[in-house]
Amino acid sequence: MDLAFIPSPSVGVVHLGPIPLRGYAFCIIIGVFVGVWLGNKRWVQRGGRSGTVADIAVWAVPFGLVGGRLYHVITTYEPYFGPNGHPLDAFKVWEGGLGIWGAVALGAVGAWIGCRRRGIPLPAYADALAPGLAIGQAIGRWGNWFNQELYGKPTDVPWALQISSDPAIGRIGGTYHPTFLYESLWCLGVAALVIWADKRFRLGHGRAFALYVAAYCTGRAWIEYMRVDEAHHILGLRLNVWTALIVFVLAVAYLVISAKKAPGREAVVEPGAQLAEGEGADEGGEGAKDAKDADGAKGAESVNDDAGATADADATKPGAEEKPAESEKSAEPAESAKDEDAANAPAADAAKTAGSGSTKKS
Repeated sequence: MDLAFIPSPSVGVVHLGPIPLRGYAFCIIIGVFVGVWLGNKRWVQRGGRSGTVADIAVWAVPFGLVGGRLYHVITTYEPYFGPNGHPLDAFKVWEGGLGIWGAVALGAVGAWIGCRRRGIPLPAYADALAPGLAIGQAIGRWGNWFNQELYGKPTDVPWALQISSDPAIGRIGGTYHPTFLYESLWCLGVAALVIWADKRFRLGHGRAFALYVAAYCTGRAWIEYMRVDEAHHILGLRLNVWTALIVFVLAVAYLVISAKKAPGREAVVEPGAQLAEGEGADEGGEGAKDAKDADGAKGAESVNDDAGATADADATKPGAEEKPAESEKSAEPAESAKDEDAANAPAADAAKTAGSGSTKKS
């Protein structure tokens, strides 16, 4: 008897009147919103304009949903086009079944269209979005918990996932490895790795996205190996394991080649955003200059006013008129002394001349 396990929801959908609220769809929607929100923050930090990520996501998300569903239907065609299949069920996305490989591949096509319309390089956009994609996957994986699908091998570990039996689809009740939880936690680790590496090495030109792909494939390979749901095998390995290995090699090759051809990070990721910032800076500079000139003019007027007020105050002080009279008084004796000197000058010259003659005779 298992003493601890993770219970599965009894139902995966709640009806609000005629409207069905499905846990799987909610997880996908929340994951998209969180991914776009984080991608927008990183895009602005890299010099882009706020809102650009969401505008391009309008193209990328629908393409990604279609691509994810196509990959699932093509690689697991029996329930839809097999002997007892139902082709219309291929459109029931809310029941689960989205392949991340197809979602990323076709989503990239939609993102390329959106980037081309905005004149933005796709690698720069992918770098900004990479950690958000990983976190979005981590949230979206909980949709499998609501649908009780994609679990691993039977186990009795304390964190085992309890699955209820359903003879209609051949599901056997018991406790299994919660591979949805393993992948969710792995994706969070991938997001943290990409954010750290991007800050540490200033990844650019698509290398942050390539690191996300390579790291995700590493985890997906061993998690996929644990799953027990039906899947096509090639040389003894599940199809998704082979896909993870091939994509991993391609991502690593891109990392190495891109680092040699285009080292560093893009200087400009969205030209329009840089232009808008430059115009704002020019306007701010002119405004500051005008304000400075106005302050200078005010200061000059203030100095002139203070000088005038000081002069007026000195003129109205008591005794201000008496100072010139005193100076006139002191000037009179000086002038009389000068006149006396002028009058005595001839007599002094005569005495000097007489004295000089008597000295010569002796």
